[in-house]
Amino acid sequence: MAESEPAEHIDAIGLFCPEPVMLLHAAMRRLNPGAALTLRATDPSTQRDIANFCEFLGHDLLASEQQEEHFFYHIRKGKR
Repeated sequence: MAESEPAEHIDAIGLFCPEPVMLLHAAMRRLNPGAALTLRATDPSTQRDIANFCEFLGHDLLASEQQEEHFFYHIRKGKR
């Protein structure tokens, strides 16, 4: 899934909208541009929300995957 080891891992299992995106937003503020993180969640709305978050704020959604009821995302912080 990843090109290199992510700088941070977010576990949003059991959390519902808007909490996974809020955790992602806080983590992105801590990371340097170009750093990557992973997020795992169980809320199906993250499929839409994470992609929209990345597009709107200029981050790269490198991979998204669903395994049963779990959703996994690998994201690289944009240059902004």
